[in-house]
Amino acid sequence: MDVEFLWQTFLQLIPGIPLTLKLAFYSVAMGFLLAFPLALARLSPFIWLSAPARFYVFCLRGTPLLVQLFLIYYGMSQFEAVRNSWLWPVLREPYGCALLSLTLCTAAYGSEILRGGLLSVPHGAVEAARACGMSRLLVVRRILFPMAIRQALPAYGNELISMVQSTSLASIITLMDITGIAARIIADTYRALEVFLVAGLIYLLINLIITRLVMWLEYRLTPHLRARVATADKKPLENVR
Repeated sequence: MDVEFLWQTFLQLIPGIPLTLKLAFYSVAMGFLLAFPLALARLSPFIWLSAPARFYVFCLRGTPLLVQLFLIYYGMSQFEAVRNSWLWPVLREPYGCALLSLTLCTAAYGSEILRGGLLSVPHGAVEAARACGMSRLLVVRRILFPMAIRQALPAYGNELISMVQSTSLASIITLMDITGIAARIIADTYRALEVFLVAGLIYLLINLIITRLVMWLEYRLTPHLRARVATADKKPLENVR
């Protein structure tokens, strides 16, 4: 392999990193805002709330992200009502379509992650909060939401990594992210192996940083678990003495 070409390829791919990160983090952030109400709706005893949420999650998780992207990018423009709506300035641009597609997809997966986190909250904690006179909204804000986030954080970190990888599909609709620039370089040089190798290493480094950040955040949010582990480690020594 030509080391000089690999280095030049790396320098050419760097401008695509900000777009990749923006698509990933914006979609996960907006998807989270949609995922939490969806998770609450899925847990609702009212069928008129749980059924639409269940249908949404089923459709978005059961179809490929690429198909969803094509439906939004190529399909929405066929409706005159969409072209005349306030959404058209967003949907007529590839970036808006990609961001919307990624957001809707990660919201479906995120809602299931948060639903699992909410179900893992001990029922006794909720009963204790109600016994203290907390309202339903206060219980959600102070008990359910913080504990569910701690439980769901590792899985949500995996979802963020998955979104970074999924942003590569945006290159199909002409966005010049890392994969889009890599495809352009390959079209000019016909050296697919070296170009995709460098692109893969960039994605690997990005996900490595994200993994470490999620691990640090998980460490900061679970000091009570570290205290339990430390206590458990001291007990055998005390028994020996």
